[in-house]
Amino acid sequence: MNEIVNRYLETWNATDASVREALLDQHWSEDCVYVDPLAEVQGREAVGAVIEAVHGQFPGLKFSLVGDVDGHHQQVRFRWGLGAAGEEPVVIGFDVVVLDGQQRIRDVRGFLDKVPG
Repeated sequence: MNEIVNRYLETWNATDASVREALLDQHWSEDCVYVDPLAEVQGREAVGAVIEAVHGQFPGLKFSLVGDVDGHHQQVRFRWGLGAAGEEPVVIGFDVVVLDGQQRIRDVRGFLDKVPG
């Protein structure tokens, strides 16, 4: 399950649109769904747009794993942080990722635990 989380974070950290699109095509199902307190979208293109908007709001910051990964069957949960390398994350969240039969990301339900004031 750690590999799934690594692919997920790699997609979120891709600042180049063509790299991000390739990662979405490879690791996310075509009809994927992403829901968090600020977004509810369906499809790779829409997920890519959400990721691009986050990069616009937090330029230069990177997503990283915070804590352990817990998974079973076709689902995994984990905490992530968004921040500068080596510094306390400015945003911390908790996501649950559900996979399809080909081990691609099909459904993401995200929660925000810490956000900037």
